[in-house]
Parts: sequence; structure tokens; C-alpha cells
Amino acid sequence: MGVRQSDGDPDGAQDLEAFRRRARSWLAEHAPSREGLGPGAGAEGAQGASYDVSVFHDLSFDDEKALIERVAGWHRQKIDAGFGALDWPREDGGVGLGPEFVEAFAAEETRFAVPPAHELVSVTVHLIAPTIGLVGTPEQRDRLLRTFLRAERLCCQLFSEPGAGSDLAALGTRAVRDGDGWVVNGQKVWSSGAQFAAWGMVLVRTDPDVPKHAGITAFLLPLDTPGVTVRPLRQMSGGTSFNEVFLDDVRIPDSLRLGAVGAGWKVALTTLGFEREATGGHSGVGGGWRQLAPLACALGRFDDPLVRQKLADVYISERLAEVASLREAAGRASGRPGGPEGSLRKLHWVRSLALASVAAEAVLGARLVADTGEWGTFAWTAHILGAPGYRIAGGSDEIQRTIIAERLLGLPSEERVDRNRPWREIPR
Repeated sequence: MGVRQSDGDPDGAQDLEAFRRRARSWLAEHAPSREGLGPGAGAEGAQGASYDVSVFHDLSFDDEKALIERVAGWHRQKIDAGFGALDWPREDGGVGLGPEFVEAFAAEETRFAVPPAHELVSVTVHLIAPTIGLVGTPEQRDRLLRTFLRAERLCCQLFSEPGAGSDLAALGTRAVRDGDGWVVNGQKVWSSGAQFAAWGMVLVRTDPDVPKHAGITAFLLPLDTPGVTVRPLRQMSGGTSFNEVFLDDVRIPDSLRLGAVGAGWKVALTTLGFEREATGGHSGVGGGWRQLAPLACALGRFDDPLVRQKLADVYISERLAEVASLREAAGRASGRPGGPEGSLRKLHWVRSLALASVAAEAVLGARLVADTGEWGTFAWTAHILGAPGYRIAGGSDEIQRTIIAERLLGLPSEERVDRNRPWREIPR
């Protein structure tokens, strides 16, 4: 692994400020500083090539593949230096530190022009890998945990279907037992990054004669398996981040089953819990205070009272998200499992994206109307067009509010006409 342990302490204890200094020094050696690069400069911006505040990428296949390789490579570079997987156990390839070290490194990293986030890498590292860590068999952990944690191979989610989005438990992709394996038929949709992934985590229905939540099973699926067809979907922002995936007589060995037969909903909730934690904080997509404030200065708009108020809204929202993230991470470190609080953070993050859109409109005005070639201006249309998508992605706003109402506030549950009815009998 090459993971560097803490300096001078065999028990792994580290001083936070000493860690910050080491992190800052390492970053300075391996990435250019953002100072002097222009507002919002990213890895490409450091070379004067682009300004990317998009929520969903608008790239050609080759360009997106190259971006993924840069993002995954940077992630591995951090792990090898002891600055990645900071809060993972050492036996799984991590450093074994607390959440405060994760936040400290993230804060230092924002000072440098590093590769931007990509959802497929984030899904693999922050959603699928920890799910395998919790519910995978010893063989699955040995085979896949570290390779996913290091983003050496990438894994997408194969959850949503044309008739099962917000109501994910209504999914209809079928898996039928056949000897020591399963034969799967169905269709998945909105699968981010599937055209670049080597694996997929797929939810299927293995028993249609029980209530919908009880008849689901989770599997890990190599996407080069015969019968798997991936078709990219063109988005209004121009890119093809999403895909539909067709499964025609796909054979999956039972050894790749995640969790027990019929326990797929519990596995899915584990993954979705990690997803809400990830999207509830700094996700690395879109733009925010770090791009907007210097852009407003560069355009002479920072002293406008309306602009300053909009920028203040963005700044406050982002700081509140950091506080919530630290509090939740501290709770996990103390052994408290994640819960419905993730829905609050996810809603807050979606609101932050919307606030950034409003602030960008105030800063840029007519510069958003047409691409004049002025760096850092028209590019904000990619944020504004993409931000509403996260009102659906990762669980719609309505679903999050229902979770908050029922599980946090204790309000009466919604009437569910399909409760305790076999999936086969539910009208579709």
C-alpha cells in the first residue's frame, strides 16, 4: 500500500496542527497553489485551459475518461502518501485517524489546484467500498475492497429503473436462481458513469411474492459480463454522465451476492446512507464561494450590496454544511450509526447549489446570456442548468422531507396502499 503512518508515534496518534503542516507541505510539492491562477481555477484552470463549475460534465467520451483517470490517479497519490482514506481502518488500507483529520486535509486541499471530483470515483470510493466493508464476505473484501478504495477499478450503482426511481423498492429487474448462480433480466437507468465502470452494484428482485422491500437482493456485477449493454443518455447540459443499462440473461455467481437473499433493501439503505453523507457535505461538484468571491472581485461587482448579500448567503450555507459534517463525523467516530440526519444535510446541500446559482446570476447578469469567450462567465450556465438535477439525484427532495418528517420529527407515516402486499399484486 505504501501508506505512511504518523510521524514518531507507534500508536498512530497525531497532533492535528502538525498534520496540517505536513499536509500543506505535501500539497505544495504535488499541486500548484490556487493563488494567482484566476477565479475558480481547477487543475485545468491552472494551465489556463478551462473554468469548470459544472454540476454534470459536458465532455466527450475520451475527455471524460481522461478526467476520471486524473481524478483516480490523484486519489491514489494521496493514499500512498498517507493523506487518503484517513478515517479508514489500517487493516483495510486506511490511516486510522479521526474525522477532524479528514476535514483538516480537505480544508488544506482547497488551497491548491487539484483534479476536480468525478461522481464515478466518488461512488466507488465513498459508497461502494464502505458498503463492501460492512456487508461483504471475507472473499469479497479480499478481492474488491482495497481495489475500490484505491479507485483502481471503478463501480457504478445500478439501482433506479424507468418505473422505480424515488420508489426504489418497486424495482422490477428479476433474478432467478440457476444452480450456483442467478440469471438476471431487466433495465436500469440514471446510472452515473456506467460507460466507464468495470463493476456495478445491482439491486434485483429475487422474490415477487413477498412485500416489495422484502424481495430484493444485492449483487456485485462485472460489467463485461455477457448480456450487459450500457447506453449513455444525453443531458440538457450537453454531457452523457447518465446511462441506461440493459441486462439480458446476465449470469451472476452467487459468490458475488452482497448480503443475504432478500436482504437487498438493507444493503441498499447502507449505500444510500453513505450517499447522503457524501452529498450532504462538500461534494466537489458545481461552484460555490471559492469561485464566486474572486470572480465578483475580478468583475468589479464585490461592492454591490445585492451581490454581497447573495455571496454571504452562499458562504453561510457552506460553513453550516461544514459544521453539520463535522458533527455527524464525530458521531460516527464515537460509534453512533448514521441516520436520517443525512436527509437534512442532503436537502441543505441542494439548497446551497441553488444559492450559488442565484449568486452567479447576480454577479454575472447578462454575461450568462451568451458565450463571449470571457473566462469564468458563461461557464456558470453549466452549474445553473445542472443544479436542479440534485433535487432528484440521491433521493428526491420529497423523499428526504418524508424521511425527516417520519424519522426525525415523529410525524404520522404517509398512507401506503402497498404495505404488506406482495410485489406481484401491486398495480404498475
